[in-house]
Amino acid sequence: MLEIRRARPEDADDLVRLAHALGYAIDAVAAGATVERSEQSDAAVIVATAGGLIVGWAHVYRTDLVQTTPFAELGGLVVDPKRRGAGIGNRLVEAAEQWAADHGLATMRVRSNVVRSGAHRFYERNGYAVEKTSLTFVKPIPLR
Repeated sequence: MLEIRRARPEDADDLVRLAHALGYAIDAVAAGATVERSEQSDAAVIVATAGGLIVGWAHVYRTDLVQTTPFAELGGLVVDPKRRGAGIGNRLVEAAEQWAADHGLATMRVRSNVVRSGAHRFYERNGYAVEKTSLTFVKPIPLR
């Protein structure tokens, strides 16, 4: 049976294991800190468990920009590659959307890498539409 719940800091190793499946380099200390911060902010890390094992997670947070009404953003959604197609992603998206509604946010946005065509189809099946195409620019900032 699938259970959906808020992540706990002790879930960090499993969050990292799943993030690595998508090619993201993060460590358990950073993942655990993100979970802890989400409990104190306008964010939530939500996990799906089956038989006590974390099989997927979603990270949703409030975004406030000058140029738009506040909205929720699905910052990450990962399902164990061996468990895809079983409805886990759908349940996590529903939980993230419920979090957004509970926090008065009427719009959910998600960004998806251009190479993840399967993810694009998933979001379209879940009622999402392409709003725009953009590039992401990154610059490391030296810390003092």
